[in-house]
Parts: sequence; C-alpha cells; structure tokens
Amino acid sequence: MLRSMTAFARQEQLSACGTIIWELRSANHRYLETTLRLPEALRDLETLVREHISAALSRGKIEAALKLQAASAAPAATALNLPVIERLLEVAAELEHMIGPSTGLRLIDVLRWPGVLNEAEPNLDDVRAAILGGLDTALAELIATREREGLRTAELLQQRCKAIRIQVARVRARRPEVLSRWRDRLLSRLADISTDSNPDRLEQELVLIAQRLDVDEELDRLDTHLDEMQVVFARLEPIGRRLDFLMQELNREANTLSSKSADTETTRATIELKVLIEQMREQIQNIE
Repeated sequence: MLRSMTAFARQEQLSACGTIIWELRSANHRYLETTLRLPEALRDLETLVREHISAALSRGKIEAALKLQAASAAPAATALNLPVIERLLEVAAELEHMIGPSTGLRLIDVLRWPGVLNEAEPNLDDVRAAILGGLDTALAELIATREREGLRTAELLQQRCKAIRIQVARVRARRPEVLSRWRDRLLSRLADISTDSNPDRLEQELVLIAQRLDVDEELDRLDTHLDEMQVVFARLEPIGRRLDFLMQELNREANTLSSKSADTETTRATIELKVLIEQMREQIQNIE
C-alpha cells in the first residue's frame, strides 16, 4: 500500500465533559516520531495515546494536539444529599431547644450549606474512552488522507517508470548503430595511415571495443528493477523503504550506463534517465 506521509486530520466529538477536539498533522520522517500536546489534567493518557498512534502508523513526524472545550452554560445535574440535610435539621432543632426559638433555618441557608448539593461529575473512565475513541477516528481520517495522496503519487511514479522504459529501449535500439560507427571509424583510421590491416587483429579490436561499450547488462538490470517496482506497488504493507532502495539501484545502473556512453544520443538518454530517477526519489521520500 502506497501512502503519503503528509496529511492533516481534525476530529470533534461531544462528550459528558464537553467537546473533544483532536488535530493530527503528519510530515515525512525517516522513522515514527510523535509529539503530543495534551491538557495537563490528561497527561496520564500520554502512554495510551502513543500506543494508539504507533499501532496505526509506522513512519512520519506526527503532531497530535488534544483540546477540551467545556460544555455550554447549561446547569449541571445536581442531587440533594438527604443525610446531610436531615442531620442539619436535627442540629438546628437542638440549638433551638437550647437557646430558645429563633427565626429558624431558611431554605436558601440549607442549600448553601457545604455538602447539601451534590453536582454530578462525569465518569472519568467514560471521558478517557471518548478521548481515545476520538483519537482512533482522527487516525482513520489521517490514514485515508495519506492513502488518497499516495494514489496520486503512485500515478506519477508509474508515469516516470514508463518514461524510463522508453529511454532504456532507446539506448538498446541504438546499440547496433553505435558498434557499426566504431567499426567504420576504426577502418577509416587504418586507411588514413595507409597500412595493411590484419583482419584477425581488426576483429579482435572490434571485440574489445564491443566489450568496453557493452551496456546490455545495465539495461537488463534497469528493466529488472522496474519490474520489481511493479511487484512492490502491489504490496499491502508500507513500501517506502523498498522503493528507496530500488531508487539507489536504478541510479547506480544509470551512472554505469552514462560512463559507457559512446555517442551523443546515448548520453542524452542517460541524462534523461537520471532526471527521471531523481524526480522519483524525491517523491518516494514522502512515502510511508
């Protein structure tokens, strides 16, 4: 599976404690490097967050930011603490018995007493589960974005693979003409110096020249590497490192081909090869 390492995802989710917002940013990196920005009260979730990210992604520089927006001004659910109220009324009755009748307890005084009203607090386990669930949703969105960009990158790489094959075929087609030109050049030089040439010696020289200019092996290896790229494209796991290795091998063969070039057209073809390989290498640097 070809995935880009550049992507962005944002996920909002309502929970008992308010709105949970995850923002994920991904950039290319040789390994998986994660930077977290969590609210101080949720620092205990850092290990779990890292585990979720590493389970979903294998490469890239990941920035994950969690924001919690408090719920709107709607009143929190409250409940009366009846045991506290009963005890408060008993104490008030005892005081009246001791010091005589008074104005008595007002309702507002009872409600203000500490512990009389219990505000319902969200379950922390539910809040943590909602936060991690939102993270998983954001990661799924990030991966989907990576895959969409990866598909486009794959199309560009396929186009350049075809262009490289065209240049390889171009060099291979010129091989007989190049050798023929060298033979004619050698015969012309021998004619210029007006000496009788030994046919056997001439053939030996031509064989040596042909061996020195032989690029069939390099052309075959270029085709083999391009075939292997098609196999790698079909793999389901991340393939960035495999493609990076194949780019090194393609570049090695292109350099050898350039050093053996014996005519202008072959040189132009090898330069075009190097340009195409470099363009592919730059794009592959951003593949997971």
